[in-house]
Amino acid sequence: MNRWDERYTGEAFLFGTTPNAFLVAQKERLPATGSALAVADGEGRNGVWLAEQGLHVLAVDASQVGLAKSRQLAAERGVSMQQELADLAQWDFGHERFDVIAAIFIQFADPALRERLFAGMQAALKPGGLLLLEGYRPEQLDYATGGPPEIENLYTEALLRDGFPTLEIEHLAVYDTEIHEGAGHHGMSALIDLVVRKPKG
Repeated sequence: MNRWDERYTGEAFLFGTTPNAFLVAQKERLPATGSALAVADGEGRNGVWLAEQGLHVLAVDASQVGLAKSRQLAAERGVSMQQELADLAQWDFGHERFDVIAAIFIQFADPALRERLFAGMQAALKPGGLLLLEGYRPEQLDYATGGPPEIENLYTEALLRDGFPTLEIEHLAVYDTEIHEGAGHHGMSALIDLVVRKPKG
């Protein structure tokens, strides 16, 4: 059993069943129809919410246990979405497949994997497509309310600006706030939000 299978084992949802607040706040930016990728979607709280918005969702995760709970949550909410069990270090993101990509707290990725994920997400967006990303900043290590202990996995404003050179920034915010996402993310947190769009031209 991998580390994430172990973390997701049990009836409780590690990060809750409520979608990420940043993601919900971007609802007006979402297209009325289209395809969405939920990267490392875990137990499904964000992918299910995207499906509730009328999008055709592909949720990708490395945990079989997480995906099983995601299917359960989708059934309870009356929506369906595709799922794929995959190691994101090897997974083929494809080319111009998605209108929306949600990457919420994917900071299991070290710098080498992060570079691969960022490049893959850029390639996978359709022209005009939207990437929604939230993560922790290095200051999160002082709060210790969630996220990885490795500072190199955390995001700075400069890192995110440099990470998506072909995309247009629509929103970039740095702030501290309390979040309550199950037992996994709970308390005052040092966050950074990014919304970028692939040019249509």
